Amino acid sequence: MVQPRILKGFRDYLPQDMLPRQRMLEVLERVFRDYGFLPLMTPALEYADVLLGKYGDEGDNLLYRFLDNGERDVALRYDLTVPLARVVAQYGDLSRPFRRYQMAPVWRAEKPGRGRFREFMQCDGDIIGSDDCIADAEVMQLGADMIAGLGVDNFAVRFNNRKVLSGLMSSIAVAEGEAEMGVLRTIDKLPKIGEDSTRKLLREENGLEEAQVDRVFEFLGLSGTTSELIREKLCGFFDDGSVGARGVEELGKVFDILCAAGLDSRVELDLSIARGLNYYTGTIYETFLTDLDGFGAVMSGGRYDGLIGVFTRQDVPGVGISLGIDRLLAGLRELGVVGEEPAPASVLVTIFDEDSVETSVALARRIRSAGVGCELYPQVAKLKKQLKYAERVGKRFAVIVGPDEAEKGVVQLKDLLTRTQDEVAMDDLAATVLTKVKGQSS
Repeated sequence: MVQPRILKGFRDYLPQDMLPRQRMLEVLERVFRDYGFLPLMTPALEYADVLLGKYGDEGDNLLYRFLDNGERDVALRYDLTVPLARVVAQYGDLSRPFRRYQMAPVWRAEKPGRGRFREFMQCDGDIIGSDDCIADAEVMQLGADMIAGLGVDNFAVRFNNRKVLSGLMSSIAVAEGEAEMGVLRTIDKLPKIGEDSTRKLLREENGLEEAQVDRVFEFLGLSGTTSELIREKLCGFFDDGSVGARGVEELGKVFDILCAAGLDSRVELDLSIARGLNYYTGTIYETFLTDLDGFGAVMSGGRYDGLIGVFTRQDVPGVGISLGIDRLLAGLRELGVVGEEPAPASVLVTIFDEDSVETSVALARRIRSAGVGCELYPQVAKLKKQLKYAERVGKRFAVIVGPDEAEKGVVQLKDLLTRTQDEVAMDDLAATVLTKVKGQSS
């Protein structure tokens, strides 16, 4: 006998988990479409060389990579952004700017933690073909509207710019490439591990001198409102025309657009946000549920103008946002925003006996035709057992039709919440149920 078990970091999604999850996806999809984004789906498996080198050494080590039966070197997708870059390069006739969204599972062989799994659903939205800060602000607005649409009142979108961080690295003589990325990945850990541990890692793992570390924390210690930081303090930190100065200019443009959209109270500049993935080149951002201290970001993203060029000789700019569905759902449960979802079909049509089967089937068909979700009990059983089942799975109404009712052309419509029961003509049943269900949801 095989022992039923599941791999650590993976999970089954039972109906009580899937119902709120699907409801969340419906909300997100509606927001995507309101913003003009189009759906896209890519394969779970990619050739390993498509994914390798796009996430840095740390990300590459988290790939689920193996040889398939044809001895091909393949890997499960780590995110949805690199597969998108491959699609854009492979299908050159896509109209641009190209707005796409995708909701699909990804896999990372990392240590599971609070709200963090090795297999999880990601939800991405991207604009390909625009290098303007308008696109950066657009996807940040999209993300804010998605979080608000899920019923969350308290959240913050914190943003930064990779060019600003590259300017900092240049000012302390850290070489471009892996050395710079290593320092940025360490800085990205600051909110989780604190200043002392970050300083230690910068010295011991990244090889910085004490003066360089002090310069980093001088930069990270700049304080003030977002407007003050951008207009005053950061402007004086970099030489005119430098990469850091260009990053500051982009920060100002993005912030101005977000203020025009009425999101100035939702967004704030956070100089410690570095985003550890190699492909980011400009604006970067992370979204936090402010009532869940220490929970971490539930949505993040940024600009990646060089990524698509890995697959094609053309420079194609891109910017996007990514939301971890399972992580966010765990956060919403902690906040009490998500509770038990009602049964998707609120009516159960019972089967009284063998002679009643055809009548019950016809009644269920009528109710469904009226646009009401309806479940037919799939076998003859004691009525008490059927009603207990209806209550257990969250049905609101039960339709009962026995020989006496059939002879009179009526049914008993039982409200399982109020414990009341009405006699309804069969010809009026569909309309009566529709009215009751609408009244229940209003």
